[in-house]
Amino acid sequence: MKITKRMKRNAKQLFRVCMVKGLLDESRVRQVVQHLVASGERNSPPTLAHFLRLLKLGTAQHTAVIESAIQLPADLRAAVQSGLAQRYGPGLAITFAQRPELIGGMRIQVGCDVYDGTVRAGLEALQRSF
Repeated sequence: MKITKRMKRNAKQLFRVCMVKGLLDESRVRQVVQHLVASGERNSPPTLAHFLRLLKLGTAQHTAVIESAIQLPADLRAAVQSGLAQRYGPGLAITFAQRPELIGGMRIQVGCDVYDGTVRAGLEALQRSF
């Protein structure tokens, strides 16, 4: 299945149609996918594949995963949430996870951006320097 520039352009246009005020609208996504599947065109599968890739990237940009060694207190959670909302805008889905192997500190991932202030990352960086 080869995807052409035209198919990529069509998928990008469909992705932009699904955006409402900078956020993905799930009902529009469903309508676009149903329309492409029902059309039966031979270009639909590669266009849908690229559209799915764009959806995954768009969803990742609006998802934050915050990992820490211990459960964070409510006031720290609120401060982190407000800081992320200020930096990345509204509509950010935030999940908190507890990972004891981090030893201490906090790791935040939003899309491709990773902020790692954990003890484990510091120890690994120190080990690489030797």
